[in-house]
Amino acid sequence: MRLVFPQGAIRILLSCLFLIFFAGCSDEQRAAPAQNASPPLPACKIVIGLIPEMDIFVQKKRYEPIARYLSQKTGAVVELKILSRYGNILSNFQSEGLDGAFFGSFTGALAIKKLGVEPLARPEYDGGVSTYSGLIFARKDRGIKTARDMKGKVFVFVDKATTAGWLLPLYFFRTQGIKDYRSWFRETYFSGTHEDAIQDVLHGKADLGAAKDHVFYRLARENPRITEELEILATSPKVPANTLAVRHDLDPALKNIIKSSLLSMDQNEEGRRALAQFGAQRFLATGVEDYAPVIEYAEHIGLDLATYDYVND
Repeated sequence: MRLVFPQGAIRILLSCLFLIFFAGCSDEQRAAPAQNASPPLPACKIVIGLIPEMDIFVQKKRYEPIARYLSQKTGAVVELKILSRYGNILSNFQSEGLDGAFFGSFTGALAIKKLGVEPLARPEYDGGVSTYSGLIFARKDRGIKTARDMKGKVFVFVDKATTAGWLLPLYFFRTQGIKDYRSWFRETYFSGTHEDAIQDVLHGKADLGAAKDHVFYRLARENPRITEELEILATSPKVPANTLAVRHDLDPALKNIIKSSLLSMDQNEEGRRALAQFGAQRFLATGVEDYAPVIEYAEHIGLDLATYDYVND
């Protein structure tokens, strides 16, 4: 005898299967569209944090295509949360209910050590670039060419939880024999973003500073004054570009869907449109081993990432 199930029972069964699949992605569940279902089946919410690399409105607009794409591919509601400073992405990771974040290389290394996050993927930009360097730059009219010329000047950092805007300048100072930067410079301060550090030097608030090369050259394309009035004094070795890493206890099936969705974006038209809006060509698989250079820099200047205090002073 052939068993025939009512259509309503089939819908209930499918709903249960979807709920089981998405149970590990978040404690809070909300409605999101699902295929062949009316009304929409319940789905989870994924909260992804963003560091304040640039103007927060520009930052959010840039990442929104990636969030929409992941929402469509995973069936989850992907929400972006921009935090006020770099270190907040570590101290507030759990209190803000973040499931993952696009960490900078230093915050990523710190999060691996302190929170046990799992890196998934990072963007590759034009020319096959998936890393970045830190720059130390100065106003050309300040006559700064060497470390000795920096003495008594005003230096602007970005944040104590950045690689390009803090860790790599300290590494540079150490190699140049500057043991105590506070006594070497007349004044030092933190700008909060790479953009602001560059703008502060451009407008004379600081004599020199440090920032990420991607941001420097992007601003230079928009404002020729940057290359006309600023001079690059030092360039650091390369470190991984901002990488999406997720909490270690996120549902393994969801981790796989997020990672595979990012890595295959360049293989479909919808994904390529989102990548173009984001400004990248594709995403590359990224692991803990990619953070080895950052860990080496930290060790060279005596920083223990597991206990490091990243609060600006």
